[in-house]
Amino acid sequence: MYSIPVSDLVRKLRQRHVSKVALQFPDGLRRRAFAVASSLREEGFEVIVSGDPCYGSCDLATDTLALADILVHFGHAPVENREGIIYEYVSLDLDPAILDAAVPLFEGREIGIVTTVQHAHLIDAMAERLRSQGFVCRIASPGGRTPLPGQILGCTFEAARMTGAPEILYVGTGMFHPLGVRLATGARVVALDPYTGIASLVDADRLLRKRYARIESARQASTIGILVSLKSGQQRFDLARRLETLDSRAFLITMREITPEGLLNLGCDCYVNTACPRLAYDDQIRFPAPVLSPPEYEIACGVRAWDEYTIDEIT
Repeated sequence: MYSIPVSDLVRKLRQRHVSKVALQFPDGLRRRAFAVASSLREEGFEVIVSGDPCYGSCDLATDTLALADILVHFGHAPVENREGIIYEYVSLDLDPAILDAAVPLFEGREIGIVTTVQHAHLIDAMAERLRSQGFVCRIASPGGRTPLPGQILGCTFEAARMTGAPEILYVGTGMFHPLGVRLATGARVVALDPYTGIASLVDADRLLRKRYARIESARQASTIGILVSLKSGQQRFDLARRLETLDSRAFLITMREITPEGLLNLGCDCYVNTACPRLAYDDQIRFPAPVLSPPEYEIACGVRAWDEYTIDEIT
């Protein structure tokens, strides 16, 4: 279970001498928004809740911040330093004994451990559990976009690379993160879902076959849209401009929310995503045309070889 320590937040707000507070929650925490807002109102603060979708700390509610003195962003650690933002990431506990389910899948005794922000506070306990069973555990130090040890994001897998381990354990839900670790490191990856207790070996071959098909179909496009995010934590305008120069069929397109409906209305035959890297992988089936990552587009344009395929990351 998780908790949101409102008393600690009140202390931080009073230290900053603010009166108008904007709150931003990701979808998984949004049902707690009005309980937090009510508690802050009782403490004398004016409160505004952002109702827009939120996919990470790269996706700050800056428009809502303009109506308040400060923005409190819940659920994520910071990826950039910005004035007027308080980050309140929410920890989720788990029993380190759950890691025992992954042990039979390892081939060797040297393991890197990575996880998401919700479980990063337990990474030392995870390592201790495995060390007690004879494993050598590697945990990366905090990095530029990942302020917690062993933390990875959907847009950066540096903590996995930094372990230098031949096998990596990912503790968390979903398959995108462990697939990213596999593609970013080439290491053998075991994914453990801490809620179901199910551990599995990660196989990227099926994903790569699908991505290769998208690359091939994109080569036939008559119009290519290079998508540029207007969210500060996702904006890679210099990269987009460089990609635009690779093909005369390409045009820059700015968007705040990249949606299937938005791309359908634009009508390009192919898109290249320089915003959140997950868009090209997670939502491809929903989009009306192939959406390539920057490395995939370079393969389509012939400036990168297929055996140099890598997952897109924001560094």
